[in-house]
Amino acid sequence: MISALERTRTRQRARARRVRARIRGTAERPRLSVFRSHRHITAQLIDDEAGRTVAAASDGGRTSVKSKSKLAPTERAARVGEELAKAAKAKGIGYARFDRGRYRYHGVVRALATGARKGGLQF
Repeated sequence: MISALERTRTRQRARARRVRARIRGTAERPRLSVFRSHRHITAQLIDDEAGRTVAAASDGGRTSVKSKSKLAPTERAARVGEELAKAAKAKGIGYARFDRGRYRYHGVVRALATGARKGGLQF
């Protein structure tokens, strides 16, 4: 018997595969991949041809966006997007392909995309 958790994870993996089947990152236009957990959000620019991460930003951890006060999750996501766009500009990248993964384009995922656009990244 398959548990509800296994069904949910299988559905999420299938959704992520469907989205990623249409999106491939190149050196000129890397894939902007989003990972969202309950506490944090992470984004990275991935060159799928070379199989490497070009730039990354997060609101927790090594590549974290430091904030002086407690911010709402959408505000933190917007700052992560701006920081990622800044890192991309430093490496000469102006265009990306947005990969929302298994997440809906809503809430923090949309805020991250808006922040990246505000920082100068186009997709």
